[in-house]
Amino acid sequence: MASLNVGNLGEYLREQRRNAQLSLRQLADAAGVSNPYLSQIERGLRKPSAEVLQQVAKALRISAETLYVRAGILDAERDRDEVETRAAILADPTLTEQQKQVLLQIYESFRKENGFVDGDGAAGDSEQKSDADPQQTAS
Repeated sequence: MASLNVGNLGEYLREQRRNAQLSLRQLADAAGVSNPYLSQIERGLRKPSAEVLQQVAKALRISAETLYVRAGILDAERDRDEVETRAAILADPTLTEQQKQVLLQIYESFRKENGFVDGDGAAGDSEQKSDADPQQTAS
C-alpha cells in the first residue's frame, strides 16, 4: 500500500487549502472530518475514501474528480489531461467562481461534441451543471 500516490494527494490538498486561505481546522470543519485525520491525509499517511474526498473537494470548491485521480481512484493516465485542464481553471485566482464554472461547462460541452465523455457523463461537480448549456441541448 506504500505506492498509492497518497503523498501527491496530500501535497495537492495542502496547496489547494492554502490557495483558499483556509486553516487545516477550518477545512476539516467545512468538510466534516477531524482535524487530525485531515492532517494525516495532507502528510500522506492516510488514504481517504471517495466520500471523504468528495466532502473535502466541496469544502475547497474544487472538482472531486481531480482528487479521485490524485488518490488513484480514477485512471490517472486516461484522465490526466482533462483533470489538469479542470484543475488549472479552478486554481486560477483571477477568475470568479461563476467564471470558473462557466469555463468548465464550455469545456465539457466541447469534449462531448468531440465524443469525449466522463465515465459518469458529468462535468465534475454535477450541482454546477446547467441545463442552459447550448452545446448539450443541441446534440
